[in-house]
Amino acid sequence: MSTRCHPMRFIAIFFTAFLAVSCGAFIVSMPLYGEETDVAAKHLHQKIVQRGIGYLRTQGQASDGSYSAGSGPGVTALITTAILRSGYTPQDPLVARSLDYLRTFIQKDGGIYAVGSIYRNYETSLAVMCFAEAGQKQPGTFKSIVESGDRFLKGLQYDEASERSPSNPFYGGAGYGKHKRPDLSNTGIMIDALVAAGAGPDDESLRKALIFVSRCQNLETEHNDTKWSVKNPDGGFYYTGAAGGSSQAKWPEGKSEEEHGLRSYGSMTYMGLKSLIYAGLTADDPRVKAATDWIRKNYRLDQNPGLGQQGLYYYYHTFAKALDAIGEETFLDADGKPHDWRKELTQKLAGDQKADGSWINDQSRWLEADPNLVTGYALLALSYCQPK
Repeated sequence: MSTRCHPMRFIAIFFTAFLAVSCGAFIVSMPLYGEETDVAAKHLHQKIVQRGIGYLRTQGQASDGSYSAGSGPGVTALITTAILRSGYTPQDPLVARSLDYLRTFIQKDGGIYAVGSIYRNYETSLAVMCFAEAGQKQPGTFKSIVESGDRFLKGLQYDEASERSPSNPFYGGAGYGKHKRPDLSNTGIMIDALVAAGAGPDDESLRKALIFVSRCQNLETEHNDTKWSVKNPDGGFYYTGAAGGSSQAKWPEGKSEEEHGLRSYGSMTYMGLKSLIYAGLTADDPRVKAATDWIRKNYRLDQNPGLGQQGLYYYYHTFAKALDAIGEETFLDADGKPHDWRKELTQKLAGDQKADGSWINDQSRWLEADPNLVTGYALLALSYCQPK
């Protein structure tokens, strides 16, 4: 398995079926066989992506180029990255307006965040990814912005400079300012940004981040000696091992964390697996193997395993990014059933798309009642599902 962010994909589709997907105001129904499968899949993918971008263009974006500005610049950065990954260029007016908007948040310290924000890591990481994506299509234009943002993020990371030794549970992580402790979501997004800025497996900050990520896994290894590692050794990931440890997924009534450990859940397990691979680990590493085994046992698209409908579209994004990273075109679940995960996720998102082209989650936790943010997540997920 490659350790790069975009492993080579191999076409392995041998199906005879009918695709009947209701997507808002339209229905696609056509036979699938051989090359026709590829044509139908590409048509469906392009159709829902363009409808999603159409929603953002006509209803989502404000005149200043922002999306959901009240939530800070992170939402705009995430959506703009999704649009760029969908084939648009920095010169397209839809993208150019947002890039100009994001430039207004560049601070003297190199960070890209709202003044007074307690989400500096989150906002800067998403902005670095956005400008790096734009820079791939317009080489050199955004290089200094990305490099400054990269230095800023490395300065936020918990390490010796912040008086944290490698034995400290905070070490290598990043988090929200309001909690003053790192978590896997923020650290995983920071890893994405560092890699987008050019970091490879030998990068010092990535190596430090790997230490933190390993401590968020329910797996006892030489890399994880936390008390939680032996209580629920299922190989999945939870929110943070710092400050005593915490999972956003709670056990059913009658099961305590002290006795049963911190519960693994879908979005963090995919985030953890992706982060392990981006930090340079390969399939033979016990951490990668255990995480992959967990998702084989919990492969599903009807919910975020462990959290139900909460954080569902964040889950879809991490699902797609992690499965793209491990490089398995057809993913085998624990029962040996093969899944064309790109096709399955595309069909699921097609079925859930609203008539106006947007997506939204009925569960509002983590801002997923915002159709702009959720549409951004859906488009990001779809950017890893492009059919051959």
